[in-house]
Parts: sequence; structure tokens; C-alpha cells
Amino acid sequence: MHDHLSMLQSAPLSLPALMAAVFMAGLTGGFGHCVGMCGPFVLAQVGAAGEAPGPALARAGGALLLPYHLGRLTTYAGLGAVAGGLSGLVVRATEYRWLLALFLGIAALLFLRQGLVGLGRVAPRLLRLVPAGRFSLGTAGAARLTALLARPLRGLFADPRGLNGYFLGVLLGFIPCGMVYAALAAAVSSGSAAGGALVLAAFAVGTVPSLMTVAVAGRAVGRQFAGLAAWITPPLMLLNAALLFSLAFGVLDRAPF
Repeated sequence: MHDHLSMLQSAPLSLPALMAAVFMAGLTGGFGHCVGMCGPFVLAQVGAAGEAPGPALARAGGALLLPYHLGRLTTYAGLGAVAGGLSGLVVRATEYRWLLALFLGIAALLFLRQGLVGLGRVAPRLLRLVPAGRFSLGTAGAARLTALLARPLRGLFADPRGLNGYFLGVLLGFIPCGMVYAALAAAVSSGSAAGGALVLAAFAVGTVPSLMTVAVAGRAVGRQFAGLAAWITPPLMLLNAALLFSLAFGVLDRAPF
């Protein structure tokens, strides 16, 4: 494990830089992507938390849905640990360290696609450069999934405090999402379970502010932030892609073939 971490840390950009890249992707992409995808799940919990008995301050704190976010972080970190751990085993067994660079490149391409799609909303002609494909549910899909899950999970949604909210976060953390796929590809490139967990944890923390904004101020305000994010997010996604490509080339410089 130490060899793989030191390999990444000796590259032009370190493992903390990889974490910073996915954190910024979660932070900026959250207002443009997570608000639409996860907003319905958040709003379904906020109403119940606000109506729960108890002091007003406790109800307001419940509306932040901290257990839910902790549950999502647990799932993401677990997925990252599995992805990073498996890649580490493969690299140790085969000595093909270029595989780490390959997955860094995949992560960079996924973030590049997100950035180009975002720019395409501002300059529609750019969308012609982006391959067609669907990597997540989208807003309509998230709304349908919320309705589908409402019955089997209604007990958790009815009182999303404490362990109920935590388990909701754990379960909903498995929802298909293009940004999570990109973060997972970055986690694979870490080459260790610990590195993969840290990468996905950084991504999860980055998505929290946008979802808290929806929880506290409502979806309308979240959409106002989304309008601003539509201009800010694409360049940052492209910057993240450049950083990940730089990491990939740094690993290739030190990888035996």
C-alpha cells in the first residue's frame, strides 16, 4: 500500500491534489447536478423532519439532514475503498502500474464530458462535441425513483432523524450517478483501499453544501444557485480534468511497462 501511495505522491500532483479535484467537482457540480438528482430525496425528508415533535432548534437542525449526509459518505467511502483496494491488488499481482494512469485518464475524460455538457448549455453548439450517453437518472428519473422508493422506505422517510436518516443515506448512496462514476474512477487510480475511501469521502463532502442549501432554503433557491453554477462549474470541471490528466502522465513517467 505504501508503495502505491508514494508513487502517486511522487507525481507532479499528490493524492491530496486528487482529493481536492474530486472535492471541487462535488462542490461545484452539486449545485448544477445534485440539486436536480438528489433534491427530491432531500425535500421528501425535510418536510418530515420539520414537522417532527420537539424544540424548534432541534427541528431546524433535523432539516440539515446530517445523518443522511453521513450515510451517503459511508456508502461512497466504502465504494471507494473497494475500488481502490481491488486496483491495488491487481497492480501488485501484475506490476502493471500503468493501470492506475488508465483510470486517472478515465476519470479525467468523465469530468471533461461533464464540463463540455455544461458549456454546451451556455453554447449549444459545443454539445455536438460530446458523445451521446446517459450516466445518471436525471431530474425526472430521480422524481420517479423517489415515488418508487416512497412505499418500501416510507418508515425511514417519515422520520429521517438519527439512524433512520443515516440508513437512508447509506441506501440512496447507491443510486446511479455519472459524477459518482467519475469519482470512482479516480478512486481506482489511488491504488489502495485507504486512498480510494479518502477520494470518495472528499467527493461526498463536496456535495453536501448544495444539498443543505436545498434542505434549508428550498429547491427554488437551489435552482437559483444552479443558474450561477451553470457558468462556474464547466470551467472548473475542465480544470479538474486537466489536473487528473497531469496526474496520469506523472504516473506513466514512473510506471514500468
